[in-house]
Amino acid sequence: MVAPCEPPSAAREVRGVKPHPLPKTVAPLPDELLSGWLSRLAAANYCDDAELLAHIEIDTTHGTSLDFNIDAAAAAKIANAARIDPDVVRSLTFPAMATREASLTAQIPFQHCLQCSREGLSLKHWRRAWAFDCQVCGTRLVPTLGKASGEQMPEKLINRARNGAARLEYAARLRSSKQLRRAMRAVTFAISLKAFRGDPLHALQGHRLEVRLFCLAAIDAAQSRPLVKAAISSSGIDDYARVALLRAFDKEPRLLAAVDYIARQRAKSIGAMAVESHN
Repeated sequence: MVAPCEPPSAAREVRGVKPHPLPKTVAPLPDELLSGWLSRLAAANYCDDAELLAHIEIDTTHGTSLDFNIDAAAAAKIANAARIDPDVVRSLTFPAMATREASLTAQIPFQHCLQCSREGLSLKHWRRAWAFDCQVCGTRLVPTLGKASGEQMPEKLINRARNGAARLEYAARLRSSKQLRRAMRAVTFAISLKAFRGDPLHALQGHRLEVRLFCLAAIDAAQSRPLVKAAISSSGIDDYARVALLRAFDKEPRLLAAVDYIARQRAKSIGAMAVESHN
């Protein structure tokens, strides 16, 4: 029999005395996230995450709070409890990132791999806005909330979105401000057409699968089809969409004027048709 983690009240030790190492430990896997590994460690010792962290004397009940910021003391406590090196613990967290890369990395889980999640895994690349397929098993990632695998999406949209995700990753890895700006402009344009009331980054890291796929597909489409042409051929541009389009081109005055004109003409056309239908 393996003794489970002690309850919080019993886990308090005399000052200066370290908590006892856990009866069982588990080896971290490549690309594994600290919070996911802690969950596997807790399960191996027959307790939940909060009980494990209390036993280790970490002042939080959620392991996800440690994924981006863990101090040396906390890393040492976890390492002692799991009988591994503190450097291994720190390697399970996200390193310091440039501002744009950090903005494209979700603070909380928004997608996962159904197959790997059943095995208790939580991997770093799942948090990236550009992550599309699981790097372990190749399964397409699905939202952690809302509709998941049962929702059927057009294969063409999925393939376009996969290509767009690859382009976004390339731009992020390259740290190309020009390519990232172009990609996010495409996302802003896409959410205007989907009537998505929210931030472009949230659209890429949210739980609405159809919006995320459409945005990633727009990144791919923008490489070969200028957004102004797309605006000309699009329909249903309301006032909110017009504002979103203007935001997409706010750094380019000539394109800004073109999109503003297109949006206004579209609005007039729709208004005229509505009047005729009443007569």
